[in-house]
Amino acid sequence: MSGLAMPIVFMLFVVVGEALVLQWVQRRQVNWHDLVFNLNSGHIMLWLFRGLEITCYGYVAAHFSLGLLDAWPPLLMWLFALLAWDFGFYWLHRLHHHLRVLWAVHLVHHQGEHFNLSLGVRNSWYSSLTSIPFFLLLALLGVPLSVFVTVSILHYSIQLFNHNALTPRLGVLEKILVTPAHHRVHHVKDLAYSNKNFGGSFIFWDKLFGTFCPCLPDKPFVYGVSGDKPSANPFLASNQPFLRYLRPTWRPNVKPGRYRRSALSVFSGAMLLFTLVIGYVYQYGYGYSDVGWPQMALLTLLALGSMALGGMSEGRGWASAAWLLVTLAMPLLFVGYLAWPQRYWQIAMAILALHGVCVALGWGRAKAPVAAEAPHG
Repeated sequence: MSGLAMPIVFMLFVVVGEALVLQWVQRRQVNWHDLVFNLNSGHIMLWLFRGLEITCYGYVAAHFSLGLLDAWPPLLMWLFALLAWDFGFYWLHRLHHHLRVLWAVHLVHHQGEHFNLSLGVRNSWYSSLTSIPFFLLLALLGVPLSVFVTVSILHYSIQLFNHNALTPRLGVLEKILVTPAHHRVHHVKDLAYSNKNFGGSFIFWDKLFGTFCPCLPDKPFVYGVSGDKPSANPFLASNQPFLRYLRPTWRPNVKPGRYRRSALSVFSGAMLLFTLVIGYVYQYGYGYSDVGWPQMALLTLLALGSMALGGMSEGRGWASAAWLLVTLAMPLLFVGYLAWPQRYWQIAMAILALHGVCVALGWGRAKAPVAAEAPHG
């Protein structure tokens, strides 16, 4: 399963690398708490609901495929899959902005106020669930599961790149591909711009269907959306939009509490948690065909860990205790049950448990909430 784990390693490397370049080379402020939230919100979707999406696709491809592409040359079939996937994404993305229930899912992505690579993985936990009906059409037509997964990874990699803060305009490529210059327009806090440039990889869908906008506003602008500030807890952030629909008068409590942790303590905890995410994906992939208790229990603890990190960013009193329980439960429950390779799990879980103990003893407690912090203290 290393082929599925490596994209996560690559994503972490480039997201953190860009943030360091922004702060240390270009002297821009980086909000590391926000970066941790972006990573935490995205990885649950990546290896939980993404697994459900792939499971559904594989089932339809195996039992209901019409086989219309079986006689096609491989190169032509791959080209079709590449274009058809992006065409489906364009309409899925466009509907996310125009249907209220889909916007409640997509809103989490647009609430990010800092345009950088971490924004590319900031998502509602339910994002992959909304894509299932669109991409099942490819399974019906006969695009094999392996081709679908490969094409998906390619497109998602391009979309991640299109959130970077460093790339200038790309010349002639701007006429064919969606670039960071195009996608910055889409994240402007103004509907005249955010309802443009829906394409994932190819910009010609927007030009064809009249949703193309070539440049940013001339006047000063900011990124994000209007409305309530989202929670730093990925579970609450993913469900806040739905709670607002059910109870319009409800307002989330996102004011930082007195137990807020420093950027270093939260960021280091997130990176340690991701070492286990990588191990999980390496060992289990996106599969759910033969699920045992270790897989589901590890999945649950990783999700709880991401919520605890969000609580630490917000300064919630329960968060440090929850983080300690999660980090201690992992080595107590799983060492001896997880197969790949034992030394990896033992070292990662031992360091994570030490981190939980240090946080519980008071390490990293921030004196006062701050807008942007560097992970150096």
